[in-house]
Amino acid sequence: MDFTFPRVGTPKLRRVLAFAEVGGAEPSGLSVRRFSLFSMSEPVLREKRESDLPVLFEIQCDPAGQAMAAFTDVRNDREAYLVKHRRLLAGDGMVHLVVEVDDEVVGSGSTWLRDGQPEVTYWIRRDHWGRGLAGLLLAELLERTPARPVFGGAAADNLASQRVLERAGFKPVRRERAFADARGEEIEEVLFRLD
Repeated sequence: MDFTFPRVGTPKLRRVLAFAEVGGAEPSGLSVRRFSLFSMSEPVLREKRESDLPVLFEIQCDPAGQAMAAFTDVRNDREAYLVKHRRLLAGDGMVHLVVEVDDEVVGSGSTWLRDGQPEVTYWIRRDHWGRGLAGLLLAELLERTPARPVFGGAAADNLASQRVLERAGFKPVRRERAFADARGEEIEEVLFRLD
């Protein structure tokens, strides 16, 4: 079964016949060939809005998702989350997207500046893991972020996130140990770079 994904801003009903791998540069659309026992409507990418924040907060409170992400705030303080993310949405130099399936927000991705360098982050609701949505978000984030290099990172044991980064062209550049709030201990993180 083939799923075809429109670019942000294209009409939801538009179909694209050309196929490209995740991270490909097909200008009219991005398609991912997937084989799955689950049916999934066509995902839609769009700009993140303030009204998305409560749903995204709930998604990021999932303990399994937090453990996988490792380097994330686990206080689950709704008000602090909303204040922080409203500030980020108002900031310059960042790209913020959400992915919807069946008109429901199921994940988000952003580029933001750390020490003046763009870095990517993404988070997909657990029941949508393994469906290509993180790669789809990352491809669009990279298209909207012309500056290079771009950086990313993943816990050393989060092989799925590392594969998403590698499929988009990122190369591992180093490993370092850091305290992971979601794990309550210092763990190894793999840092990636895309030139």
